[in-house]
Amino acid sequence: MIPLKDDNPTSGRPTVTYFLIGLCVVVFLMQLGSQSYKTGQLFYSYGLIPSVLMGHNQLPMDLYAIPGWLTIFTSMFMHGGFMHLIGNMLFLWIYGNNIEDAMGHIKFLLFYIICGISAAILQALVTPNSNIPMIGASGAVSGILSAYFLLYPKARVSTLIFVLFFITVIRIPAGILILIWFATQLINTNLTDPNSPGVAWFAHIGGFLMGILLLPFLKKKNKKYFASGNKHSLIQKNIRLRFRK
Repeated sequence: MIPLKDDNPTSGRPTVTYFLIGLCVVVFLMQLGSQSYKTGQLFYSYGLIPSVLMGHNQLPMDLYAIPGWLTIFTSMFMHGGFMHLIGNMLFLWIYGNNIEDAMGHIKFLLFYIICGISAAILQALVTPNSNIPMIGASGAVSGILSAYFLLYPKARVSTLIFVLFFITVIRIPAGILILIWFATQLINTNLTDPNSPGVAWFAHIGGFLMGILLLPFLKKKNKKYFASGNKHSLIQKNIRLRFRK
């Protein structure tokens, strides 16, 4: 299942969401232009390596670029390939604008960064001796998913479905999609070795749980839990469209 868009309009321009997407794209383009990206050295220099962060290991001088604690921040804006980038940015595009709308620009940026930090720390705590670099925005995006689940579980998301050779798009409640996604993360933490290369499942869980903890403190007071979506905003947009005709 691939989410394509939701039917949950916003009341303002999601400036921070645009900025975060643009920043991740720019960083990825800079990666492509780096010789160290082709050799993989870039990921060791700026990706988060649990053993280095936890003080169990040190990078050789030819790979050292910044202190280990700073890689908590640099790693969340790096991606390993086009599909990695596109997947994370798609989720940020679909769900991020509504959470930014529910919090405001500054609080949303703070929320995003804290969720990303929490994701990185949990993965490092689970795999403290791992020498595999961790990169990607998915930890922070996971926090956005948990906030969306609590605020707009009834909002419909147009989703691309593959059934054998049959492909179609159906509208599924966001709550169901996000529950399926989270269940997948939990299942994979038990099916895979957390120290092996691949997806950092515990990072996703860390970001998701931190999103739940932060939401009550950062959301606007008028934003209620388990809402159907921003219908009022949709009415306002329709009115503006009528005046433009």
